[in-house]
Amino acid sequence: MSDTSTARRSLFGRRAADDGPRASFRQLLPYLTEHRAILGVVILLSLLGAAASLVQPLMVSQVIGIVQKGGTLGWLVWVLVALVVVSGLISGIQHYLLQRTGTSVVFSARRQLVRRMMRLPISEFDRRRTGDLVSRVGSDTTLLYAVITQGLVDAIGGAVVFVGALIAMLVIDPVLLGLTVLVIALSVVAVVVLSSRVRVASRQQQEKVGDLAAAVERAISAIRTVRAANATERETAAVEEDARGAYRAGVRVAKISALVVPVAGIALQVSFLVVLGVGGYRVASGALTIANLVAFILFLFMMIMPLGQAFGALNSVNQALGALGRIQEIIATPSEDEADAAIEPAARGDASAAIAFENVRFGYAAAAEGDDRPADVLHGVSFEVPRGQRVALVGPSGAGKSTILALVERFYDPTSGVVRVGGADVRGLDRVELRSRIGYVEQDAPVLAGTIRQNLLLGSPDATDEDCRRVLHDVNLDEVLARDPLGLDAPVGEDGVMLSGGERQRLAIARALLQAPPILLLDEATASLDGLNEQLLREAIDAVAQDRTLLVIAHRLSTVVDSDRIVVLDHGRVAGVGTHSELVASTPLYRDLAKHQLLV
Repeated sequence: MSDTSTARRSLFGRRAADDGPRASFRQLLPYLTEHRAILGVVILLSLLGAAASLVQPLMVSQVIGIVQKGGTLGWLVWVLVALVVVSGLISGIQHYLLQRTGTSVVFSARRQLVRRMMRLPISEFDRRRTGDLVSRVGSDTTLLYAVITQGLVDAIGGAVVFVGALIAMLVIDPVLLGLTVLVIALSVVAVVVLSSRVRVASRQQQEKVGDLAAAVERAISAIRTVRAANATERETAAVEEDARGAYRAGVRVAKISALVVPVAGIALQVSFLVVLGVGGYRVASGALTIANLVAFILFLFMMIMPLGQAFGALNSVNQALGALGRIQEIIATPSEDEADAAIEPAARGDASAAIAFENVRFGYAAAAEGDDRPADVLHGVSFEVPRGQRVALVGPSGAGKSTILALVERFYDPTSGVVRVGGADVRGLDRVELRSRIGYVEQDAPVLAGTIRQNLLLGSPDATDEDCRRVLHDVNLDEVLARDPLGLDAPVGEDGVMLSGGERQRLAIARALLQAPPILLLDEATASLDGLNEQLLREAIDAVAQDRTLLVIAHRLSTVVDSDRIVVLDHGRVAGVGTHSELVASTPLYRDLAKHQLLV
């Protein structure tokens, strides 16, 4: 493997081959018991089918006996035909119910996985790859389908056939049965030895599929950057390398499965040859009749068939358990609010401040194990945002500005100190209630694929068309509606590609405004805009600032010089607080920033 490939794997923090999550059969049972009513019907049909199958060799033996004696078959032929037809009907109904149940199991697993995934702590998304999470929902859950449809439930009826055939063969000729059991025992030992290797190989395969999905997502999400950098061939090669890894893992599973699957067939062939040879000798010696030999051979086929089902079921279950380990890893991860009940929030503080930071310390390494960002991002940060005022956060890149907004939204909890909203420790507030008070516009201002309406209704699903048009007017986006006859139903493209950068920013602000929050957080909203769009956005911010508390991260000081208060941050510490003129006089860092932007 190349150094580049190795580096990519190190960068993404991939697991060692045998260090992945594991699942037990007990963890698979809840997915099955959820559909126990239908599975009960399937098992009943399986038992009826087993009974019908066990009767058939006995009927064939009777037919042969009557023919040898020169008698008439009469009703026996019709009974035998009826048994075959009934077995076919039972098999068809059973097949439909199994397919339906398998699909339901996959749906249940996906629903449970998505519900947990959407509630994971933000720190989990920081350290996991999006494509790998998507792969767990799509690819891993699909393997649970095979558990239902490829023999596990049907193996119950097969077990009845196996035991029934075993008893009948014991009655017919114990000697032939002994030889048959010896061959079968050897095949069972071989399958048990191989089954554990199937589980490990299947888990490794699913991990490689996750790597592939992550690589494809990474390349496609940045396709314009890739093309502009003439990196298409390099990225294609990188994705192909992951695809090759998934291929190799799949071949390993195929090799091991190829050893398991033929075992039943080999056992049948060897048993058949043994029975045919020894049975023929015993017929010649008079120890066994031809009718009984034919019945014994039919029972032999019946006994080997469920054995093959059992081997196939074991193979399917082990592959599913490899994927289930990756599913359970996510489901077992605590949700972001799971430990909230154990937190003791600080006593209520001054309610005159909309937002207050009191000696707050925070580090991403404390929030997510394995995070390679600096251990300490904020060092004893304290400041207030009075109600109804506009406060700006300024400072060099990496000063901790975006981290402060993330702590207000409670994407993370501080290592020490208190973050207050309305005088209450945010750790004592319900997260839904907290976030309903806050409108948050991220630095990237993400726009979801879909229409303008769908983006606006993300946080306000009951808003009317009139409400949507009003907030679009407030942020100077009337022209977006006017240029497309579809109006609110105009598509915005993947990641809002059909909108300009300024329009995406203003649409994100409109989405936040539609929730009518008393507090609005804006993260460097004008950082990447041209002069015209910056002016339009400043006008939009001025319009929405009425009767609201704004906490704004400013990249360009020209957008915040008229703020009620400016907080200057430097390496995670507050370097100064005041108005523009006060900070120019008192804070060297702010004075330097203002000089570079020609504001002094």
